[in-house]
Amino acid sequence: MAREIFIDLSSFQKDLTVDDYKKLGVKKAIVKISESTNYVNPYIHDLVDKSAAGGVNAFAFYHFGRFTNDAQAVNEAKYFIDNSKAKINVKPKTLMILDAEINGMPTSSVIVFLKALRDAGFRTGFYTGKNLLASFDLEAIKPYMDFFWLASYPTVAPADKNPDFNYFPSAKYVDAWQYTDNLLGMKVDGSITVTDNGNDVFNASDNANGSAFSQPSKPSIKPTPAQPKTWTDVQGMTWHEEHGTFVTGGAINLRWGATTQSAIITTLPAGSEVKYNAWARDTVGRVWLQQPRSNGHDGYLVGRVGTEAWGTFK
Repeated sequence: MAREIFIDLSSFQKDLTVDDYKKLGVKKAIVKISESTNYVNPYIHDLVDKSAAGGVNAFAFYHFGRFTNDAQAVNEAKYFIDNSKAKINVKPKTLMILDAEINGMPTSSVIVFLKALRDAGFRTGFYTGKNLLASFDLEAIKPYMDFFWLASYPTVAPADKNPDFNYFPSAKYVDAWQYTDNLLGMKVDGSITVTDNGNDVFNASDNANGSAFSQPSKPSIKPTPAQPKTWTDVQGMTWHEEHGTFVTGGAINLRWGATTQSAIITTLPAGSEVKYNAWARDTVGRVWLQQPRSNGHDGYLVGRVGTEAWGTFK
């Protein structure tokens, strides 16, 4: 089998740039959505936008569990599911992972959490550290997990993309090994798949079941001839199909998403002609234009604020 390196991302990686992701050279990423029932990662879109621009083309998502009983596990699973749908528009069969790193988390509660994810239509993953593994009944958890991800760091020094398998953690059912928290010295966790299942369950293009992952900066429903030519994206913005050309009246940022928090692709100078295929108005009155791009990832820029155009529409 071909082993693949992947990374996981949380607010700690919010300052990584598109060039940083290109240097990391990975195709898969697992992004933190939530923790307990009172925290949602505020950088979800930016992390996905930048990593996608840097070459990542498959995404899974995780929740850091804080529950210590079955009732709390139910509440946290619902919180994870609800926020994943609201923030990132997860599709059925997406790999959704429980990060189990606290002491006192019962095996029964892990099963309750994973079962809730599976009942909601998702693939399920279980992550923990080798030092905590003995506190869980892995045989009981196995029927409820599609992916087992185990952390064990052989060194605290920065690691490259060739882990020393002499330090591979001895455990059953491992699909992926997180072997460093400092891949290439860039302060990002690095993992490697070790089974075919570890590759297949994670893949963006699953031949049997279709695409399991969503791109958050894309509209959630694309228009077809049988539908009205409007759609609502994951941020709640209503888009209207319109084909035209916008000529910038001054320097304007072109971004990976239709929000000022999204990463900047480039700054367009005055007089730049931008062909767009849709527009939407955000909650503060900015009119965003969607620019189709050859790499398949649309660009977005502000064309108007209120009644003031930032250029000329043709």
